[in-house]
Amino acid sequence: MWHLTATGATPAPVLQELLNHLADGDGWDTAVGLAVDGKSVTAATKPLVEAGWKHTVDGRFIRWTNPSQDAGVQFDVFAAQKPSSALATWTIWAGPSVDQPTWALHASPHTPASTLADLATELAHGTGTRHHGPRSSAPRQPPPANAKLPAAAPTGPGLPARRLR
Repeated sequence: MWHLTATGATPAPVLQELLNHLADGDGWDTAVGLAVDGKSVTAATKPLVEAGWKHTVDGRFIRWTNPSQDAGVQFDVFAAQKPSSALATWTIWAGPSVDQPTWALHASPHTPASTLADLATELAHGTGTRHHGPRSSAPRQPPPANAKLPAAAPTGPGLPARRLR
């Protein structure tokens, strides 16, 4: 069995791609109990390689990042060898970094390579990297002192009430 989790900010097109893939019946091609091998890693990341994404190795992690380095896929070699572990083997992300993503998908070792490849294709073509950062928490600045405010409608006793249209 395999599992995949998504953060709340994961873009709808990425989730739609996942649902379409599963509805097509293509998401069931990994045999349970087998370790992730080089063939499945190559198949899962082929769309990224074809799109010219940079490939790096950092300790136990193999990462593919887009040219602007604001999206990527990370493969955890250690987690892949421990299929019963709760560690995510695959992380598909977009944002400032893999450690501080705007959104992310985390997948288990038995997630089918075809499912990961479809998600990687979606990411590589840019739909998944379109993310909106959090709204600014900075307080709104008051208008400049010389700014003109709109005139208020006169009111008070002695003026007839007007109906707005």
